[in-house]
Amino acid sequence: MLVSPNKVAELNFAKSPDGLLPAIVQDATTRVVLMQGYMNQEAVDKTLATGKVTFFSRSKQRLWTKGETSENYLHLVSISADCDKDSLLIQARPDGPTCHTGSDTCWGEANQGEFLDHLERTIQHRRDSPSEKSYTSQLLARGINKVAQKVGEEAVELVIEAKDDDRDLFLGEAADLMYHYIVLLAAKGYSLEDVREVLRSRHK
Repeated sequence: MLVSPNKVAELNFAKSPDGLLPAIVQDATTRVVLMQGYMNQEAVDKTLATGKVTFFSRSKQRLWTKGETSENYLHLVSISADCDKDSLLIQARPDGPTCHTGSDTCWGEANQGEFLDHLERTIQHRRDSPSEKSYTSQLLARGINKVAQKVGEEAVELVIEAKDDDRDLFLGEAADLMYHYIVLLAAKGYSLEDVREVLRSRHK
């Protein structure tokens, strides 16, 4: 069950004596499990209202938004409940390491997933936290028309190399096109997952 504001009342908070449901957080892009926390109804309400994943801290005995100190927020993508409506799966996009130890996950695993997903996260970070030394940031700062123009230029160069038999040059141009294509998606506010969803719908 996908949890929306009008579905919160259907969650079975009463099943737990303290009114808390376990909540597993998964990276929406890499599918890596990041952490586990606990939510009461107020925490779910605040998460849905703010778009930042919020838990009920059993040690602090209050609502606690992940990242309120570190600024490594978990930006909500979706909340789903299991079949008994007493356990939650949260898909989110993390701003940085999720664990308080500095690790990507609370299990000490690297949150990389596939390389293209890692590349996309890096590009999105350059978009959201620009750096003067970053080519990606500089390109995005020049506006959508320039980014789109670069995609067109790289596509033409790939077509030209496709007519020859130089493996390194062809793959190099293919990589350039892929990189600039992901930059264009980021500039438009979309992601590779959005494209995957379109492809899945067509496959059906």
